[in-house]
Amino acid sequence: MDVEVRAGTVDDVGAVLAFWKVAAEGTNRGGDDAAAVEALIGRDPLALQLAVQGGEIVGSLIAGFDGWRCHLYRFAVHPDRRRQGIGTLLLAAAEERFRQFGGRRVDAMILDDNTLAHHAWHAAGYAPQDDWRRWVKGL
Repeated sequence: MDVEVRAGTVDDVGAVLAFWKVAAEGTNRGGDDAAAVEALIGRDPLALQLAVQGGEIVGSLIAGFDGWRCHLYRFAVHPDRRRQGIGTLLLAAAEERFRQFGGRRVDAMILDDNTLAHHAWHAAGYAPQDDWRRWVKGL
């Protein structure tokens, strides 16, 4: 497999947003726009990890570190490329990034009804934490 994992750049923003519409089952979350992705890259140029093959994005993962905890977001692999090791490459790159920071624990936000993702995360060694629930407030 000739897939390269690299950091996304501002030149990738349009392609990333288009990729998420296909690979993230068309989900549209508040903040999924060019300005938000550009701000992410501006704050942490290595946070947006992309799996690229033949110049096309085939996977993505945001690996954010806030100085205390390691967080994973927007884990997606193109539907035609799933179960080929791309997600494993992305997770390995993110986990190595976190180890370099001295990270000790990684969390990932997975929607309760996204059962396809549950299988992928479980296969990668992640498990739900039953005694916690995410609370949110839109700004």
